[in-house]
Amino acid sequence: MSRVHLVPEETSAALISHELAYDAVRDAFVAAASPDAKLFPVVIGHGSDEANQFTLKSGASTHFAGVKIGTYFPTNDLRGLPRHGTAILLLDQERGRIGAIVEAAQVNAYRTAAADAVATDALARPDAHVLTVFGTGHQALYECLALTRVRPVSVINVVGRQPERVDRFRAELAARGVDAATRATSAEEGCADADIIVTATTATAPLFDGTWVRPGTHISTMGSDSPGKQELPPDVLDRAGLYCDLPSQSLTIGEFQHFRGAPETVTAIGSLLTGTHPGRTGADQITVFDSSGIALQDLYVAQAILSRVLAADSTAD
Repeated sequence: MSRVHLVPEETSAALISHELAYDAVRDAFVAAASPDAKLFPVVIGHGSDEANQFTLKSGASTHFAGVKIGTYFPTNDLRGLPRHGTAILLLDQERGRIGAIVEAAQVNAYRTAAADAVATDALARPDAHVLTVFGTGHQALYECLALTRVRPVSVINVVGRQPERVDRFRAELAARGVDAATRATSAEEGCADADIIVTATTATAPLFDGTWVRPGTHISTMGSDSPGKQELPPDVLDRAGLYCDLPSQSLTIGEFQHFRGAPETVTAIGSLLTGTHPGRTGADQITVFDSSGIALQDLYVAQAILSRVLAADSTAD
């Protein structure tokens, strides 16, 4: 009988990299654009304490099938533990058992940022070099780290509500080797200056005025993943090219739940990557990528990590 492979958090965190995540997520987006791929409805639940939430995202492609369980437990603050947790279950498709369990809290930060990087690489102007980030948390940091790998970012504007958190965020970017100039800015200044805007917050209302966004800006919205969440003003969506990981999901629980136009104008990023959609139409077009997260991203990243673990095991044997 085949055994269940367990990849603990310490192992997956040691193996993940921006390169691995980028390649796996790009492959996942391409797979998601295939008619053979299936992505099933998201389940949003909570623990015995309703403040503690979890999400189940599942899917299947010609290669992988499985489930990603993401947890958000604010009560962990009292224990000095991270709020977010992630576990990815890869199915043994021959036997119907769990083939592998990959603990992936740190991996999830890379995976989410990689989705942004893949989309930004496909949509942002080649000369884009001023990045404005809304948010000063863990995920916002990884967004910046990933984007500096796909565009020649020379300036990072940081928009945050608490000056001390903005200062810590800027110091952490420097400690991670980011050589772009970083500065604290207001929302209006940040938008007016930006070639690329990234929002990585838990907001439930627009973070800025749509008139502040310059023509040609690319925007990635990373925080909306449940009903009621919102980071962008709807008028920006009305005048932009709209892309996402999965249109049906984005229009339901992602940022595009606030889009007032025709649903068919929302394009899966995989269609652009496979060449079936042309992408940006000109240097002055505003483009928006909404990432609500799809299971195939997690499954492809988990499989890439598992493959490295198995390769190392076979070498050791």
